[in-house]
Amino acid sequence: MERIAPLRLAEKWDNVGLLLESPVPRLGRNRVLLTIDLTTSVLSEALAKETGVIVAYHPTIFKGLQSLTLSNPLQNSLLRCAAEGISVYSPHTALDSVWGGINDWLAQGLLLKPEDGTVAALLGLKMNSATGESEGAEGRLVTLNEPVDIKELERRIKAHLKLKHLQVGYPSSDEQTTGSLVQKIAICAGSGGSMLLGTAADVYFTGEMSHHEVLGAVAAGKHVVLCGHTNTERGYLPVLAAKLRNELEKDSEVGLAGKVDIEVSRKDEHPLQIV
Repeated sequence: MERIAPLRLAEKWDNVGLLLESPVPRLGRNRVLLTIDLTTSVLSEALAKETGVIVAYHPTIFKGLQSLTLSNPLQNSLLRCAAEGISVYSPHTALDSVWGGINDWLAQGLLLKPEDGTVAALLGLKMNSATGESEGAEGRLVTLNEPVDIKELERRIKAHLKLKHLQVGYPSSDEQTTGSLVQKIAICAGSGGSMLLGTAADVYFTGEMSHHEVLGAVAAGKHVVLCGHTNTERGYLPVLAAKLRNELEKDSEVGLAGKVDIEVSRKDEHPLQIV
């Protein structure tokens, strides 16, 4: 995971890495389960599948804890993991920033072909101090070679994220019917208001923004496309699974290749449903 998404790329406010190391690892638990959130349903799935490690994109521990009790549902899950021999790792914003990570995956969905546009860092590059090379950046800015109608962009986003519905803010009320051409799309996985506001782009594409952030964006002439926080992240899990398998193949000298199963959770889902 460190080779896939170096933890030094995470935001300073984030809490990433090995967040729970079980004191009782159990032999034979050779499955790694990938999820966005460690929910009770995902935990039950992990226990049923003899899981040894859960890679939970969102940190299961975010702020300092004064106690760990069974009465708190999230802490209950962590305590059960520890007791059952399951360790928990979180990459979070390191996986957002790294080249080839979640934000790049979102950007790819806007291009019918790679040559249809360019993908660049939205904010400052993150450099490797040892090599002097860039390893990632905050957010992405997609510039299409040719402008497209906002409705076409919405169609591409729905197809890429496998969604039936989006929330879209238009700069003026008549945009919904007449459409408008857009060319630059600013991207931030998850919650992107603080990062995207003020960016020189035609569209802000993220999971969620606050009410006043949306109002400010559309007042500034921007389109806002919101997909639901985890809907901008979950589709990357199969990509992460493939990367992990590839890294394990490289580590054949430690005897893990072919002995560790990587699975994407089937119980992980967005916590809100459209009804």
